[in-house]
Amino acid sequence: MENVLETNNLGIAFGGLKACENVNITIKKNEIYGLIGPNGAGKTTVFNILTGVYQPTWGSFKLDGEEIKNLSQEKINQKGIARTFQNIRLFNNMSVVRNVMVGLHNRKEYKCGFFTSALRLPKHFKVEKEMRSKAKELLDIFGLLEERNNLACNLPYGKQRKLEIARALATNPKLLLLDEPAAGMNPNETMELAETIKLIRDKFDMTILLIDHDLKFVSGLCDRITVLNFGQVLAEGNISDVLNNKDVIEAYIGKQEEL
Repeated sequence: MENVLETNNLGIAFGGLKACENVNITIKKNEIYGLIGPNGAGKTTVFNILTGVYQPTWGSFKLDGEEIKNLSQEKINQKGIARTFQNIRLFNNMSVVRNVMVGLHNRKEYKCGFFTSALRLPKHFKVEKEMRSKAKELLDIFGLLEERNNLACNLPYGKQRKLEIARALATNPKLLLLDEPAAGMNPNETMELAETIKLIRDKFDMTILLIDHDLKFVSGLCDRITVLNFGQVLAEGNISDVLNNKDVIEAYIGKQEEL
């Protein structure tokens, strides 16, 4: 099975402080892969490196075998990495369908020249119609089609999460990064989200890397996981082996005194 993401000794330092180092992750096509660890372990920092928010101090990473470090956020997105955020970032005063259409703007097939759009030439309206149609397709998959003309800020929390994922998928990624997608959800919403993520993997032939603190959510969803602690890889592999690793248990609940 081909590798979608490969990181090689990835790391970054801020003013001499190492936020993460020697992070080696290999994710295969169609995997749902978990990146977990205590608060401050460096998980979101890794996401920020993979999406071009930060440039790595050490190491490199490849998407489908192509080296893509040192590219801009826009270029990395065009290459095929999209993400959601721990704190939902929607255009709250924009309609639901328009939020998804924003994600389509970075795709070549929906590009429209400045003068074409400024002068409202026929191609502008043709592309606009195609984008709206594609956005509605995505919203339908997430059960949000009936909400398409509502403002994003008026959606309940769980649906806002789904909308953010739909917008990320609109960029047509090869690898989808989900930063704590279940944060703030109740148990029913979390269960529904897990099924949605599996649907995305199957329907879009998608590879997914996710961060979450809910070990039950991660263990029931991910194929393999990597555990970070203080910016370094503590353990990696299949779910049962990693979650039963002594070092991982100590990182989460502390060292147990012998009786």
